[in-house]
Amino acid sequence: MSAVVRRRIVAAGRVQGVWFRDSTRREAARLGVAGSARNLPDGTVEVVAEGEPGAVDRLEAFVRRGPGHAEVDRVEVTDEAPEGLREFTVA
Repeated sequence: MSAVVRRRIVAAGRVQGVWFRDSTRREAARLGVAGSARNLPDGTVEVVAEGEPGAVDRLEAFVRRGPGHAEVDRVEVTDEAPEGLREFTVA
């Protein structure tokens, strides 16, 4: 059984209204990462990623780049205790 990690990643910049959450959901599915993505009231996007360490690293790298028309200016990452998530949701 492989290790599971969980990270909360908050991306700031031009990250809302540019398909950031859905693109992140698709990338998470490709990588086998569970979690969620949601817009926050301050204009940032919060991504929770839970899964195999290398896959979570790759999803974090994706969030740092952002999809297509996004412009990520700043990213804050917090390690958290895994909760056993099984799917990736968008709110």
